[in-house]
Amino acid sequence: MASKGNFELLCLENPLLDIQGVGDEKLLEKYGLKANDAILAEEKHLGLYDDLIKNYKAVLIAGGAAQNSARGAQYILPADSTVYIGCIGRDKYGEHLEEICAQAGVKTAYRYDEETPTGRCGVVITGHNRSLCTDLAAANKYQLDHLKQPEVWKLVENAKFLYVGGYHLTVCVPAILALAEEAAAKDKLFILNLSAPFIPQFFKDQLDQVLPYVDILIGNETEAGAYAESHRLFSKDVKEVAKSIVQLPKKNSKKPRTVVFTQGTDPTVSVVAKDSGDFEIKETPVHAIGQELINDTNGAGDAFAGGFLAGIVRGKPLETAIDMGQWLARLSIQQLGPSYPFPKQTYG
Repeated sequence: MASKGNFELLCLENPLLDIQGVGDEKLLEKYGLKANDAILAEEKHLGLYDDLIKNYKAVLIAGGAAQNSARGAQYILPADSTVYIGCIGRDKYGEHLEEICAQAGVKTAYRYDEETPTGRCGVVITGHNRSLCTDLAAANKYQLDHLKQPEVWKLVENAKFLYVGGYHLTVCVPAILALAEEAAAKDKLFILNLSAPFIPQFFKDQLDQVLPYVDILIGNETEAGAYAESHRLFSKDVKEVAKSIVQLPKKNSKKPRTVVFTQGTDPTVSVVAKDSGDFEIKETPVHAIGQELINDTNGAGDAFAGGFLAGIVRGKPLETAIDMGQWLARLSIQQLGPSYPFPKQTYG
């Protein structure tokens, strides 16, 4: 159990404020968005945020994939277990993120950018689909020197589990590699989430820099397909993609690599490399839920990662950790946005 100030799980990525509204095909077409996708904003997308607020009754929710996962993990873990690092602006939206994390029991060690506003993500809900359009803003200003500040690096040294969301591959690879090297040198667990199809598609080189350090890789079937395409694999089957990844060179040979791919309502696939050169392949069923109970699927993958991380931190077997992820995702999709019900519910 983590003692106060000695956080076991450290998460790094891009803190964002989600601006979330229920839209329609007309709104998607207006900004060239797809119904179930995640992209970085270009100039043509920047009107979306005010449009959502003014015309689609948008609500403001704490976001950023790994920040959502950190809150999810802390939902399950003992107090003072989780710390989150990223960059925000000195504005009311940044203060809002700080408040949300504090309420969730997550310690934040933000870098503050004095000139750039807090990043934002436009979330267009159409039915059970969500389209994410992110303007990184301050989140894009994270720097390695912040991570290396003594008070921040002390948090890294104390943590036993280091988790990075794949979106940060677009921001500060040196910071990711600093965490990765710390993990490899001190036999800590380093976990990476692919986060979105465009990461393996357009940030292939950055991803490939980090993969040798990855002990556990998390993704979904769409991201697996994007990885297969960008790396010219012979198959997009999630099991075959996972097998290809677990066989990649690895810095810390003491730990076998594990790949976990969710598949929506289909079973989650996990593949673990064995010393014999074989693979341990398992499928874990999801927690069934009636369509009438689904409120919002935005953040379901983040919730899965949060529950999974909590299971790993608690030393649970892989299948149990996956089941914990599915359990938390089931709870989250009954809420608005990437959030978790209170009073707290207990796994098991």
